[in-house]
Amino acid sequence: MRELELKYGCNPNQKPSRVFMEDGTELPLEVLNGRPGYINLLDALNAWQLVRELRAATGLPAAASFKHVSPAGAAVGLPLSDTLRRIYFVGDTELTPQAAAYARARGADRMSSYGDFIALSDVCDEATAQLIKREVSDGVIAPAYTDEALQILREKRKGTYNVLKIDRDYRPAAVERKQVFGVTFEQGRNEIDLSSDALFENIPTENKTFTDEARRDLKIALITLKYTQSNSVCYVKDGQAIGIGAGQQSRIHCTRLAGQKADLWWLRQCPKVMSLPFRSDIRRADRDNTIDVYMGDEWEDVLREGTWQQFFTERPEPLTREEKRAWLDRLTDVCLGSDAFFPFGDNIERAHKSGVRYIAQAGGSVRDDHVIMTCDKYGIAMAFTGIRLFHH
Repeated sequence: MRELELKYGCNPNQKPSRVFMEDGTELPLEVLNGRPGYINLLDALNAWQLVRELRAATGLPAAASFKHVSPAGAAVGLPLSDTLRRIYFVGDTELTPQAAAYARARGADRMSSYGDFIALSDVCDEATAQLIKREVSDGVIAPAYTDEALQILREKRKGTYNVLKIDRDYRPAAVERKQVFGVTFEQGRNEIDLSSDALFENIPTENKTFTDEARRDLKIALITLKYTQSNSVCYVKDGQAIGIGAGQQSRIHCTRLAGQKADLWWLRQCPKVMSLPFRSDIRRADRDNTIDVYMGDEWEDVLREGTWQQFFTERPEPLTREEKRAWLDRLTDVCLGSDAFFPFGDNIERAHKSGVRYIAQAGGSVRDDHVIMTCDKYGIAMAFTGIRLFHH
C-alpha cells in the first residue's frame, strides 16, 4: 500500500487528508482492521518509536498509551504486585510480559489513557488483546498479532477497532520534513542513543550512587520524553511512567503536573482508597473519575450535595490532608527525567515531595549551582546528561 486516504485531518473541516511515502515506496504499516484517522496515525507512529526504543534499551517488552501525540503512560513488562493488579483492574488475570507492560502503561494515568492509541513492542498475544478488549481505546499498533489476538481485536467496537501492523525493520530517512503555513521545515531525525550508562557519567551532586533499577528507570523516563511534546518531565518507578507533564510553557508547571499525577498513582494504592465501598454497577471509567474526585478538593462538594450515593453503598470517610501526606511520604526511590535543564531549584523541591531520589537532566542552566544545592539538601543523586530532548 503506497497511500492511505483518511476521512479528514485533525478536524472534520480539514479535507482532503491522506498519508503516503514521498519517494513512492510502500507504507511501512498495514491496516488489518478499522479506518484510522489523522491523529490516530500521529499517535501510532510516535508511540511505536517509543516502545521500539524502550525494547532496545531494556531488553523487555514495552507498551505505550498515547493521547494527542504525547504518552499518557509507558512501561516495560515487569511483573505486577497484588496491589497494582487491583488498581489496574487485572485481578488474577494471567499476564504475559507484553500484557504486563500494557497493564502498566494503561494503568498509571487511567483518566488520560481513556480513548488512547496503544503501541506494543512485541507480538500482540491473546492475553494482551483480552486486556485491550475491556478498555475504551481507539486502536493499537504492533509488529505482529497472534491469530487469537487478531480475532479478539477485530470484534472490538462492533468491528471498527483500528488494528495496525508495523514493519519492525522499517527505518526512515535520516532527514525529516514537515510543513507549517506552507513553509517546509527540514532537520536530521533525532537518533540520539539513550540506552548507554554513559548518560550517568557526569554526576555533580554529593550523592553519586545510581542503582541498576534507577539507571533503567531513568532511561525509560528519557526515552519517554523523547516522544513527548515539550516542555516535558517524566516520573518513573519500577519500570513504568507514573506521571508525565507534557506541553507546558514553564518547566515548573511540567514538574507540578507530572508530580500531581505521580501522587494520584500512589494515593490510589492507599488502603483507605482501595477499600472504598463502590456500588457493584459502577463502570471502571466512572470509578476512576470518582477516585480522583475523592482524593481531591472537590470531595467536600460531593459530600455537601449528597451525590456520593450515585457511586457508593455507604458514605466513605474522607481522606484527610494529614493522611494523604503521611501516605505520600512512603513513596520513595522515584526517578525523574527532564527534556531540558531545570532552571531553578523549585523543580527539585516539588520533585522531592513525590519521592524523587534520582534525576537525569541536561544541565547547562545559569542556576545549575542552585539546582545541585537543592538536590544535596535532600540527598538526591542527579546526572547531567548534556542531552536536550525537545519534541514538537
